[in-house]
Amino acid sequence: MEGQGPPQGIDQRRRRVDEANNPTRGMIHMISGGATDGDFGRARKACGRRMENFEISKPQDPIISFGPEDLRGVAAPHNDDLVVTVTIENYDVSRIFVDSVSSVNVLFKGTLDQMKIEGFELEPISTPLYGFTGHAIQPLGQIFLPVSMGNDPRRVIKMVNFTMADAPSSYNGILGRPTMKDFRDVASTYHQKLKFPVGREVGMLRGDQRVARQCYEGVVHEEGKKTRVEVSMIRGGEKLKIAADLETEVKEKLVIFLKANLDVFAWSVQELRGIKPAVMEHKLNLLSGVRPVKQKKRHFRPDKDKVIKEEIGEFLGVGHIREVKFPTWLSNVVLVPKSLGRWRMCVDFRDLNKACPKDCYPVP
Repeated sequence: MEGQGPPQGIDQRRRRVDEANNPTRGMIHMISGGATDGDFGRARKACGRRMENFEISKPQDPIISFGPEDLRGVAAPHNDDLVVTVTIENYDVSRIFVDSVSSVNVLFKGTLDQMKIEGFELEPISTPLYGFTGHAIQPLGQIFLPVSMGNDPRRVIKMVNFTMADAPSSYNGILGRPTMKDFRDVASTYHQKLKFPVGREVGMLRGDQRVARQCYEGVVHEEGKKTRVEVSMIRGGEKLKIAADLETEVKEKLVIFLKANLDVFAWSVQELRGIKPAVMEHKLNLLSGVRPVKQKKRHFRPDKDKVIKEEIGEFLGVGHIREVKFPTWLSNVVLVPKSLGRWRMCVDFRDLNKACPKDCYPVP
């Protein structure tokens, strides 16, 4: 319509851009942790005193810059993290996340186990690590390992202090501020490159966007599982899942309530009660002129046959299904892999679905 102004969202964005020119309203700090400046208060205070007397030096380093030529081979547009491969203790370790806001360098226990380094000892650490969710993780210790970046002749090797964490992660390790300071790295996620001085020249590491996206999806999946469920034992060996991010008081009340109402839940298929047809009955409407389809019998491996027989026997035992001697329609079962190596038994109803009219207004 003529005479109308821009949408409200555009007005809000313009107003917020104008407000960005106003004086700042405060400082928002990031909480991380680790033993970057020392594992005890005395060491951290000493580091603070050194920073007070710190003088800016002027090293004769080459100029590090990024230009259009650095975008060659980069899939754009993108919003990918910078994930590189570095050499640690003569192992080429991929899936290393370059994180300029991390106060420590992190190496995960699974990575160190695969490296099979002999004769090393972890130095104990008492300072916990804090993630974005605020949960504390107690490190296993810290270890100094040689890290090599780049290729000859533009290659740099330095000893890096890694904090060892025993936690599931899609990454093999994290390079934080300490390493970026020691190597004098300059990172550009946009250009998917990490550059660093090598004498009067510039060395470089390229990011792997495909691996970065795989890692990101893995992290989202793991964090989703952490915040989504938490297992509580409330009846013998049975388990019930509740939200893991509930407040302690709310969680305790919820568990008490669930324990008081255990009879509401069906803990096995034997406890599922049937519904009489007089109460509810489901019927299929078939298109006129459709010929019934009898699928040929499919053959499965012995291990899958065993799963199918167990599932069918369980349903027959509780009366959920019954045997039919002369079926008009015949569909095979299908085993779909579940997590933890288990199987879900389904039925291939594709032929039957094709013979049924589509409901334009299905029930949600």
